[in-house]
Amino acid sequence: MVAGRVVRFDGARGYGFIAPETGGEDVFLHVNDLLIPESFVRSGVAVEFEVEDGDRGLKASSVRLAHNDGGPGGVSSRPPVASSSARSSAGIDLDDPMCDVLSEFEYTRECTELLLKAAPWMTGEQIVQIRQHLARFGKNHGWIED
Repeated sequence: MVAGRVVRFDGARGYGFIAPETGGEDVFLHVNDLLIPESFVRSGVAVEFEVEDGDRGLKASSVRLAHNDGGPGGVSSRPPVASSSARSSAGIDLDDPMCDVLSEFEYTRECTELLLKAAPWMTGEQIVQIRQHLARFGKNHGWIED
């Protein structure tokens, strides 16, 4: 078994990547190789897995939560270590915004721009209130770095 942390996971597309604790290239993760509910998988979650040679590089299998992570729900306060070698060798679009994990500043800036375009009639106070709720939602889903 190899230990690592989920770098990112896109539930809509059913794939993501794990950074092994020992370093090296990220390992491709597919939803079909999970031994845990998909809802548990998000950026920063500590997992244990087997490594296989896939068609396009390293692939994780038998993925489960790590038992030694002290964080709530297996989520660490440490930011995940990431490299892009496995994602590019797997033919994954590295510029895909569905997979980006943003800083809180970047996320709220993007939300502000979207709100201004979608509803220019909103007041500044309304935008700030919605942005706060969206930021909380984004943090809960692992879209915002801690």
